[in-house]
Formats: sequence, structure tokens, C-alpha cells
Amino acid sequence: MEPLSEDWERGLAVVAHPDDLEYGAASAIARWTAQGKTVTYLLVTSGEAGIDALDPAQCGPRRETEERAGAALVGVTDVEFLRWPDGTVTGGIELRRAIAGEIRRRRPDMVLTMTFETDVGGSVNHADHRAVGLTTIDAVRDAANRWVFPEVGAAWSGVRATYAFGASEPTHFVDVSDTMDAAVQSLGAHQAYLDGLGGDFDADQFLRSNAARSGAEVGCEYAVTLRKY
Repeated sequence: MEPLSEDWERGLAVVAHPDDLEYGAASAIARWTAQGKTVTYLLVTSGEAGIDALDPAQCGPRRETEERAGAALVGVTDVEFLRWPDGTVTGGIELRRAIAGEIRRRRPDMVLTMTFETDVGGSVNHADHRAVGLTTIDAVRDAANRWVFPEVGAAWSGVRATYAFGASEPTHFVDVSDTMDAAVQSLGAHQAYLDGLGGDFDADQFLRSNAARSGAEVGCEYAVTLRKY
């Protein structure tokens, strides 16, 4: 694996649910914002169907609030929700148009999303994750083509690289040895979701053990690994 090039200034992170980034990439985002880069979050859903004990009408607003709080802890102040129905996201023209429009509006140099592989760590990857990850990669190409979705803004071809976290065969890594504390705090902001998981889940241990395994592969204490597309 190669270290991810940090020769960029504006990043857009596109995921399906509140806490997706906190489980996979917030430590890298904390590193980048500490360097003075601007990172924006775009969440396709509000995660309203993600907690069995909470009615969606209550859950969605609470999870949006917790996502904004968690984002702030890693230096992100711009968090946007498309509010598509949680649990039933599908790829296709409408989602491509929506994400391409945000890329054109935000004009990022780098786009970050989540893996769209079916199997992740021995479990079936959430259908929303798969839909959003693959559609984001397609939308980067769409955003650069002035003849595709002209109704959602002028073409933007300035995305230098698109990365997905959680991939089984990563190509790049980010040394996050100095930003793990912020990442743990960011995940901790998702109290409603963590409460729903039960008392046995240790967010600190979970994040550090995953990052330590990745770090051992690339020669640092903690790392986030990504696949470039």
C-alpha cells in the first residue's frame, strides 16, 4: 500500500448513514482537517430505521444531531442530509443525479465513500452501503460530464481521486496515529446508536484494534486503509 496523497484542499465524504464515517474513516478526516483542509459530509439517509427501540420519527432527528456533533469533533462543520428512506436506498439515475449535483456544488478535489463489496469482514455489507458506495463512484464521473444531468449545475472535473474505506483489497493508507482520540470521541457522540448496541460494545477498543491491525500492515501505530478508484 502507498500513503494517500494529501495534495488536495477540499474533500467530500459520501456515506449512507450517521456513524458510517465514524466507524471507518473519522480518524483520517481529523488528520486532514488539522492540516487545514475542508471536508464536507453528505449523508444519503438520516439513519431513522437503524435503532429498533426508537421510532423513526424520533430516531432520524436525533441521529442527525449526533452526526453533526460527532463531525464537529473531527473538524467538520458542514454536514448535509439527503434524507432518502433509510434501509431502502437503491442505486440508479436519481441517486446518481443527487450525488453528482452535490459534487458540482461542493467542487471537491477528493471524494471519499464506503466500500460496495458484498462481503465485509465475513458479514454481508448493508444494501444501503453498497448502493451509496458504487453510486458515488459513478457520480464522480457524471459530475465531470457537462452533457449528463445539466439540470444540477455546471460540470466539475476537478476530483483528483476517489477512495473507498472498508475495502478488502486496499491500495492506500493514512497514518492516523495522532488522531485516534478524536475519532473515538466522534463515534462516542452517537450515543443513541451505541445504546442500541448494548453495554458490551466498547467503541474505543473497537476503533483502536481495527486501526492497529491496519497500522501493523503499513508500519505505523494506527492506520486507515482505502481503495482508490
